[in-house]
Amino acid sequence: MASTSTTQFPIAETGTAAAPDISVVAPAYNEAESVRKLWDKIAAVLGDSHWSYEVIFVDDGSSDDTWEQLRALQAEFPVGVRAYRLRRNFGKAAALSIGFGAAKGQFIVTMDADLQDEPAEIPNLMAKLDEGFDLVSGWKRERNDPLEKRIPSRLFNAVTRKISGLELHDFNCGLKAYRAEVVRELPLYGELHRYIPILAYADGYRVTEIPVKHHAREFGVSKYGLGRYFKGFLDLLTVAAITRFVQRPGHLFGGAGLGMGAIGFLILAYLSFIKLFFDEGIGQRPLLLFGVLLMILGVQLISVGLVGELFIRKLGGHRESYPIRETLGS
Repeated sequence: MASTSTTQFPIAETGTAAAPDISVVAPAYNEAESVRKLWDKIAAVLGDSHWSYEVIFVDDGSSDDTWEQLRALQAEFPVGVRAYRLRRNFGKAAALSIGFGAAKGQFIVTMDADLQDEPAEIPNLMAKLDEGFDLVSGWKRERNDPLEKRIPSRLFNAVTRKISGLELHDFNCGLKAYRAEVVRELPLYGELHRYIPILAYADGYRVTEIPVKHHAREFGVSKYGLGRYFKGFLDLLTVAAITRFVQRPGHLFGGAGLGMGAIGFLILAYLSFIKLFFDEGIGQRPLLLFGVLLMILGVQLISVGLVGELFIRKLGGHRESYPIRETLGS
């Protein structure tokens, strides 16, 4: 693509843009008023730095003029801006997955397009990566959100820390920096984008966090409600399973099966004892059915675990795919 006077990118001799140092990925859903201002802020920070950069906007099925704003922005900055438009609203995990797959940079920075994340924090995130970390997460220590969002978020973060064993204060912060290899093959769906640090940590990457500035929402309304936390907790159980037992499903299902089977065996042994030595009737006791049920469930879970062990030897991970309606930029 030919160079323009507005771009900050180094241009290769062939006339195409060289691979940038940093790819900024910004999911957007009904953020028509914000995307231009976000670009201006990012360009102001990175345009004067020694890093080359690109900004990838992913329109997650917006119903307002977000795509029209991105079309105008990409026409004005054809090298610096790329944009992808999903056919419908698939959620933030899908938008990030598209952005990660499209990013060309050695480093990837994610931030929400609602202007609540501060682009001026990018050099601080990059400095932490330079210390040898692979993923740096933002921590909204002073969060400018309503109380009804802050309280559930604190509870969510506390439970996530306890279950995952990763000591981060803020798993919800959209402002993060990664080495590109951390996110290239992450399967993202549902609410799993919240748990990228946990998934990376489980793969052996070095993860840390730094306090970042957080702004109150300037335009529009929040796209999240309490329902996302219920979905998030369910996905947290998924994350716990895939990070601790993805290579050993027999331990997860087999362990539960052995536990249930052992309880069922003890119940049936007790009933057999009182039948044989005290001649008490056990045929009408609900405890008998409960014991038999536990034994059957135990055998089934152990079998599922063994089948899982066989599959894990044959099947590898995969990246989820989402239908893209339109693309701007090379």
